[in-house]
Amino acid sequence: MLPRGEEVALRVHDLTVRFDGIVALEDVSLDANAGEVLGVIGPNGAGKTTLFNAICGFVRPESGEIVWRGDSLRRTPTHKLAALGIARTLQGIGLFEHLSALENVMVGADSRRRGGLASNLLGLPRSDRSERELRELASAALQRLGVADVADRLPGSLPYPVCKRVGLARALVCEPALLLLDEPAAGLDAEDISRLGELIGELRGSMTVMLVEHRMDFVTDLCDRVVVLDFGRVIASGAPAAIQADPQVLEAYLGFEADEPGDTQTPADTQTGGAITAEAGGA
Repeated sequence: MLPRGEEVALRVHDLTVRFDGIVALEDVSLDANAGEVLGVIGPNGAGKTTLFNAICGFVRPESGEIVWRGDSLRRTPTHKLAALGIARTLQGIGLFEHLSALENVMVGADSRRRGGLASNLLGLPRSDRSERELRELASAALQRLGVADVADRLPGSLPYPVCKRVGLARALVCEPALLLLDEPAAGLDAEDISRLGELIGELRGSMTVMLVEHRMDFVTDLCDRVVVLDFGRVIASGAPAAIQADPQVLEAYLGFEADEPGDTQTPADTQTGGAITAEAGGA
C-alpha cells in the first residue's frame, strides 16, 4: 500500500454531463489520492450526485474522462466496478427488501466474483460458490458495523439508521479500494454520526474514500481535502479550513460576498449545530 497522498487513484478531467440540454456538470476536474478522504460539497443541485453517477456509469458524460488507476472508466459497465475495487452507497438505503440483512451483505461480498451466490439469491442461474465463505464474510462486516444482531431480519423491519449501516457493510465487505459515500450521515443522530466518523477515520490510508455530504462539521473533521461544486462547476478545492474561508464558497452557500479582509465569517459559523442546511441531494 502506498503512503497516503503519494499516488492519484482516481482522476476526473474536464467532465461534462447534460440532461436534455441542461448542464449538470461542466468541465469538472478533480483528483482523489490513494488512501485519502476527499469531501465533495455544494448547495442542492450543484452536481454532486451526478458526479458519483458518472463515475459509476449510471449516466454517460458528454465529454471528459474518468480514470481509475490508469484505466478509463468511460465504457466500463456498472456491474464490473466491484471487480475493479469500486463500491458505493446510495443517498437512500438501496437494500433488497426480500433479502435479510445478512443476505444483502452477502450480495456485496459476492459482487467481485463471477456469478456466485449473488446470482442465486437474486433468482439468477445457480452457482457452486461457497455459501459458507460468503456468510462468514458478511457476518464479519455486520459485526464491524455493530449490527450483527439484525442479520436475519428484513430491511423493512429495521430502523433507518440500522439500514444505513447494513448498506455500508455491503459496500465494505468486498474490501474496495475506492469507496463512494453519498450522504452517509443523512438521517442519523449525533451518536450514529460520531460512530460513522470513527469508522471512516479507520478506513483512511487503507482505501480512497470520496464522500458527498452537506454537514460541514462532519466534512471538516474527516476530510483531508474538499472539492466544492456550484451549478455543476468546481469553484474551490483545498484543505477544509481554506474551503470554509473561501469567499466563493461563502457566497454559494449563504448568498453573500465575503470580500472584506477582516471578514472571518464561515459556513460553520452561520448555521445551527455546525451543519450547512443546504441539502446534498439532487443532481
